[in-house]
Amino acid sequence: MTYKTKLGFDENIVAALSYLGFWITGIMILLIEQDNKFARFHAMQSLLLFLPLSLLVLIVAWIPYIGWIIADFLGFFALFLVPVFAFIAYRGMLLKIPVLGAYAYRLIYQ
Repeated sequence: MTYKTKLGFDENIVAALSYLGFWITGIMILLIEQDNKFARFHAMQSLLLFLPLSLLVLIVAWIPYIGWIIADFLGFFALFLVPVFAFIAYRGMLLKIPVLGAYAYRLIYQ
């Protein structure tokens, strides 16, 4: 059973959208969606996953030559994670990333 959100979409669509814009849509959905915990969990997990990953790519990219290669691989890894987690959220599953997901779950559901 899916529930509507303040955006007017089903909760699984809003949860999937929270991953598509990396951490930016995670913040936007956290600010807009106040009542639906499923959408808020995925938005929080997106924020906790992609913000540090983006900062890591930015910092590593400052290292000449080898840092550029590492930053490219981290960026491609992040691009791989986006459709995977968006598909999982769209299917209505509550997949918790080992450390970050447990923290996001505690922040949203308790």
